[in-house]
Amino acid sequence: MSEVRYEPVCCFEKTYMIRQEMNLFNLPRLKGILKLPTLTRIAAVSPFRCFSVLDRDPPNYDGHVPLTRIEQGTLAIGSALMSLLNPRRADLVAALGETTATPYFIHRLRDAMLSSSTGRRILQDRPRITSRTMSLPYLRTLPDNSVGRTYASWLDREGVTPDTRDDVKYIDDEECAYVMQRYRESHDFYHALTGLPVFVEGELALKAFEFANTLLPMTGLSLLAVVRMKLVERSRFWNTYLPWAIQNGTRSKDIINIYWEEELERDVDELRRELGIESPPDLRETRKILREHRRAAKREREAVDVFVAT
Repeated sequence: MSEVRYEPVCCFEKTYMIRQEMNLFNLPRLKGILKLPTLTRIAAVSPFRCFSVLDRDPPNYDGHVPLTRIEQGTLAIGSALMSLLNPRRADLVAALGETTATPYFIHRLRDAMLSSSTGRRILQDRPRITSRTMSLPYLRTLPDNSVGRTYASWLDREGVTPDTRDDVKYIDDEECAYVMQRYRESHDFYHALTGLPVFVEGELALKAFEFANTLLPMTGLSLLAVVRMKLVERSRFWNTYLPWAIQNGTRSKDIINIYWEEELERDVDELRRELGIESPPDLRETRKILREHRRAAKREREAVDVFVAT
């Protein structure tokens, strides 16, 4: 009786070879075949395995979506282009941040936390910033210039909540995933600390500040949206807010290491001085003054036109 051989070929060819060797009318040979390991076991010990673009490692934490290098690159490029067209798509901005942060930048930010005693406590405790952990009614009762009151007032003025941040899912390392989650949930505190609003001009100024401080690529890539701004806004960004962002972002301490939950009752100006952050010009007030000037100029032109016509 000829011996059944199994070559290290694709598992589909291996299945065909077994079926060819089986002779249902030759019981001794059939018994020999049935004593062989299962096809799954044969494929497992083979030096070769079937490949599929859908092959991926198992998830490392709840919600984790492992990506191949091709998928990661494709998602990064696609989310970058689409978020440029629609900057309000927070899910695309989040995907861009996660796919461009690995393998180096998010580890550098994690190492910055490990080098700080406060950062190490944050990594150990892993607090989350949501409406359940941050009681807005309580924060509104704090003194006017406290960190917590400033944060709650900013949320109320801009019409946002702490629950608008997506969970991290495309970063493989579980600890680094939390670092990205912490940065993402602290973003509104950075807004409150600097007083920058949520519309495009304010977001880009804050993203420039974050890039200078954290070096996360997404924050730098977001600056490409400057092409969407009006000429006067673009000029104001280049001449005022970008220089402010670079100067303050590079000289301030690592903002990822702020344990916000422990700073809520502290004076916000004192925290700014400790971090080395100067408040930028009030962007909302600047735009309001410019609008009033334009309206006054328009009324003067209309009055002149009426006088000439009469």
